Amino acid sequence: MRTLGVDLAAAAKKTAAAVIEWAGGGARLAHLSLDVGDDEIVRLFAGCDMTGIDCPLGWPDAFLPFLAGHLASDAVPVLGHDGIEGRRLLAYRDTDRFVTGRTGLIPLSVSADRLAHPAMRCAVIQAKIARDVGPQPRDGSGGLAEVYPAASLKLWGIHARGYKGRGDPEAAQLATALAGLTRKAPWLDLAGYGADLAASDDMFDAVIASLTARAVRLGQTLRPGAGDAAAALTEGWIHLPSGQLSGLTAA
Repeated sequence: MRTLGVDLAAAAKKTAAAVIEWAGGGARLAHLSLDVGDDEIVRLFAGCDMTGIDCPLGWPDAFLPFLAGHLASDAVPVLGHDGIEGRRLLAYRDTDRFVTGRTGLIPLSVSADRLAHPAMRCAVIQAKIARDVGPQPRDGSGGLAEVYPAASLKLWGIHARGYKGRGDPEAAQLATALAGLTRKAPWLDLAGYGADLAASDDMFDAVIASLTARAVRLGQTLRPGAGDAAAALTEGWIHLPSGQLSGLTAA
């Protein structure tokens, strides 16, 4: 099995990709790259069994009717979101609320935060994959799944807070997170990429996304329940690991 992890930014700069090959009860980091463009992501996707992408695959179901109502000067769908509680339905998806309830982490809002530009790019990438390979369900039941490295790390028991950034404190936290990963996953051969991972939080997140993609493929993530299934197909669904890192080496 080959899994791809993508830490997606708004442009190729700071977008990272990691491919892990799984065989014989172990795994090897076969590819790691930074500043990755759309075409490279689509090419890598086509050569892998499962892809985990750290970016929302969709927007809240309530968001488009709200915008359409505003555009058409139709007050009804707009007034339906009056007040802070109404606006939260525009800002956060079902899966975002699920993640917060399970982990205490609050994902950034795809419609009201810094994720908007990466999500627009992600929508284009999904269209390119659909054109070249075939459409992928946004709930992760196909070959593409939405992942959240910070949540994966927390659920796998790896201390990883404050490692995003370029300062010395962030570098120290990244080194701690990488050391935690190597302790928890001694079966993962970094294949000489250790220094790159220690220098780039984007590359590190891409590796965590690839590991989470393996969990998705093995059925070791929390899937949407009956009440979330319909929204997951349109909004996307963040796959949280339901087991330990050691379980990823299962045949």
